[in-house]
Formats: sequence, C-alpha cells, structure tokens
Amino acid sequence: MSRVLAILMAVITGVLIAAGVAPTREKEKTTSPEGAVRAFYDRVRADDYHGAYALIAPSSNVDFATMQRDIAGRDGSLKTLSQLQNADARVIAHQGSEALVRASLEWRTAVGALFENRDLRLVSDNGNWQIVWPKHHEQNLPPQVIPVNYLRWDIIHTDSEANEWGAQNAESPHVRITSMNAVESEGKVIILGELVNEDTVPGYVDVQGILIGKDGEQLGEETSFDKISHVLLPKEVTPFRIDFDGVHLNQVKKVTLNPTSILVPASADPVIGVLHQQLDKTDSGHTVLKGELMNQSGQLVNIPQVLATYYDNAGKVIWISDGYVDQALRPQIPVPFAVTINDDIAPKVHSYRVVVNHYVMDRSTA
Repeated sequence: MSRVLAILMAVITGVLIAAGVAPTREKEKTTSPEGAVRAFYDRVRADDYHGAYALIAPSSNVDFATMQRDIAGRDGSLKTLSQLQNADARVIAHQGSEALVRASLEWRTAVGALFENRDLRLVSDNGNWQIVWPKHHEQNLPPQVIPVNYLRWDIIHTDSEANEWGAQNAESPHVRITSMNAVESEGKVIILGELVNEDTVPGYVDVQGILIGKDGEQLGEETSFDKISHVLLPKEVTPFRIDFDGVHLNQVKKVTLNPTSILVPASADPVIGVLHQQLDKTDSGHTVLKGELMNQSGQLVNIPQVLATYYDNAGKVIWISDGYVDQALRPQIPVPFAVTINDDIAPKVHSYRVVVNHYVMDRSTA
C-alpha cells in the first residue's frame, strides 16, 4: 500500500511541476519574435487555431475566420487538404519593439511536401511579442455571364458498362512519344520527353519506363505518375517525366518506354491561361519560372498543377519541373505560381512551355 501511495504521490508531484513549468515555458516562447512565431505554428500544427489566434496582435483587426482561411486555405484548395509538418522561424529584421520574421513551413499533402515562406511583422507589448497579421485584399468580381462554347466528348455506354469510367472495350486513342531524353540528376536517372494524342478523341494517358542494365538485367520500372497531363485532348501534347531513384546513367544500356491510353469523356473546359511567364532569381540566387494563372472559365478550379518543359537551343527537352498551387483558381482572378529549375540546367534553357493540370471537385456531368 505504501508503495502504491509513493508512486501516486510521485505522479501528482510530476503533474504539479509540469503545470508550474508550462506557463513559464509559454512565456519564454513569446519573449522573442522567433519564439512567438514558433509558438503560433505549434498551435496550427496541433489544429488549435483559437490558440494561434490568441497570439495575433489586436492591432491586426483581423477576425478569426479570415485568419484561419489565410492559413488553412479555402475553396477546396490543396492547402485545405494539407497538414503542417514543420515550421522554422528566422529573424530577418529587428529594431526596437518591431521585428520581421520569416517562417519556413512544410506541409504534408497527398502529392508530396508543400513548402511555403511567410514574412511576418511582429510587435512587442511589454516584452510579449505578437504577430501583426497581414491584410489580404480578396477580389470579388461582380456577377457576370461567361459563354460556354468549349468542346466536349461524351461516351455512351451500354447498361452493363454504365459504371465504367473509360471505354474499356473501345479502341484506344492513338498516342505517340515525340521525344525522349535520359539525364542524371540528384543521384537518379530521369527520363524526360513529350507525348502527343494523334487521334480525334480524348484519352487518359500514361507512360511506363523500364531501364535495362549492361548485362540485360532490369534496373527499374516506374511510371510518370503525376508528372504528365493524364487527360489529353485530340492533338494535344503533354510532357512526361519518370524518375528512377538510386540508378546511375552509366549503368543503363537501354530505355524502354510504353505509352498507354484509354478512351475517356473529356471537355476543353476549364480554360486556364498562363500569363506573364518569366525566368527569375530568388533571394538565395536560385532560378525559378514564375507567372500567373488565370481561370478563364466560370467554374472553380480547386487544385491546379503547373508542368513546365524546358528546351535547349536545338529544341531538345532538357528538364521538366512541376509544382502544385496551394490556392484555388476562382473565375477571372489571377493567382501567382513559381516552379524551380536546377541551377545547372538554368543556363542551358533557351525556351519553355507551361501546361496546367487541374482537379475540380463535384464537377457536374450535366
């Protein structure tokens, strides 16, 4: 009995000590600008948005719902389907009772890691640092009529095929690989190329790649996964990229590419324009391709993906990069994008082409 009582007293003592230390630890977090930012994103990571909101300076004049949308996204965007994994904070300016802190964030998504940088201004109130939440002006266009005149292809099934997405027993659209280039980068072999739909009907396409070694052994088998425009309209061209981790180019004797296609219903809507494309340098000196996406249709595009193909002066594909935009594309409102290019590739780029994949939730088939 005495042993049980001793253990119970030890547990109670530990709880009391933890309770006494917790406020002190919290106070230490907010007595520095970077500590306040880390504390803020600790709460975001724990889905405690009300706790995060408590660290916002009253002078921000921002309501809770707006702050939550700014962080967690809206309109079914990729950010709404993400979870914060890591957050780091670094002071980039500090003068008196004001500071500027850069938050480097890593979000976990179904399509891989999403990285984001936010520069936050902080003010000190009696030694307690608080975040001045930035004001974002959201464009709200007046009601307007957008004519629907896009092409559309439907598939009519028999009753037994009604639940099939594509036409499994129909002739597949004719597709052809028009270019292929094998490179080695970041310790892996990467197959780059382009594929065209030569048919008069749309198709769902993919490319399988197989690497054969010098002794005839198979070194790897991969597909293009999401680094391709899977739904290809007639005469459209898509880039594709296949990564083989842990394989070096000097091991490869032969590359086999197997394009596949299946007849699917599709439409030419939504139309997404790519505006103001240009190569630029980041603050750290790396090259990015940036611009704006404009949803020219009347429906919301929840998750856009940018696919960029880079060519040398001979027109050869030398690199393909992609990136998901964490904002939804609302009709007629431009949204910025940026995708990175390897530093050793950037000087060789003579031209480039951008295509946009998109995912639309609850799309009507009517």
